[in-house]
Amino acid sequence: MRWGLTGGGSAGGLIKNALVRYFSKERAVNVRKINPKVPFPEAFAISESLYNIIKQNGPLTVPNTWNLAKEANISGLNSKTHMKIMLKWMRGRKMLKLLCTQVGSNKKFMHCTLPEDPQSAPAPNSHGLSLSTEKPIIRKKKRNRI
Repeated sequence: MRWGLTGGGSAGGLIKNALVRYFSKERAVNVRKINPKVPFPEAFAISESLYNIIKQNGPLTVPNTWNLAKEANISGLNSKTHMKIMLKWMRGRKMLKLLCTQVGSNKKFMHCTLPEDPQSAPAPNSHGLSLSTEKPIIRKKKRNRI
């Protein structure tokens, strides 16, 4: 009986299972290194146009984004595949966020813009009450040991 190769609860089995689980995972795509297939100034102009489309129309699926991009006549955008590459490039540059919504047994993936100023001041409460989300600090008396 081999103690280290079985998953029977021994320390060797636990380590083996953890290693198998770790190395069986596929690495995430490094979206920062995606080639947008056009020179950078043109890629920046295309991404600004796509960003404005998504910002004006709310979260959009890829087909809806493509339809609106065709209507907007974005210069430099060659095909739907090129638009998908540009959307992935924009996600890597933290311009867009990809949301997944469950619709029945299907999933819908939607692109939306990130908040432009995440550190903006919170809106004042309409009733003038201040809500506290922090726990009050309770200090205990130190006990002297004898």
